Amino acid sequence: MSGKLLDDDPARLAAIGVKHVINLAMDDSPEALADEASKMAAAGIGYTHIPVPFEAPTDAHFEAFRAALSEIGDAPVHVHCIANYRVSAFYYRLNRDHRGMDEAQARALMEVQWAPAKSDDPRAQVWAEFIK
Repeated sequence: MSGKLLDDDPARLAAIGVKHVINLAMDDSPEALADEASKMAAAGIGYTHIPVPFEAPTDAHFEAFRAALSEIGDAPVHVHCIANYRVSAFYYRLNRDHRGMDEAQARALMEVQWAPAKSDDPRAQVWAEFIK
C-alpha cells in the first residue's frame, strides 16, 4: 500500500493491518507528520525513514528502499512521501527492474500518480533521469 491518505492517523493504519511504514519524505517538509516514528510505534507499527531530497534522488536511496522492503518481508507496508511522486517512481523501478513487471505496465502504474517525463515542473527532470 502506498499513499498519504492515512499517515496522519496511525491507528487507522493499524486497524487496516499495516505493520510497517516507510517514509520517503524529508523531515523538514511543511507537510511532514511531526514525530512520525513515535506515533507509529505507539500504534504498534514499525517505521523506516529514508529521507529522499526531491531535487536529488539517488540509487543509494532506492537501494535503501529495496533493503527496507526486503527486511520487512511479507508484512503489510504503507509507503509514503508528501505527494507520492517519490513513491510512484520508486515502485516503478522496483516493479520494472526487480519484480519482472513489463515496462509498460510498471509505467502505467506510476503514471496513475505522476509522469515525470511529461511533467512541466522543472524539478521533474531529475526524476525522469532517476527512473531511466
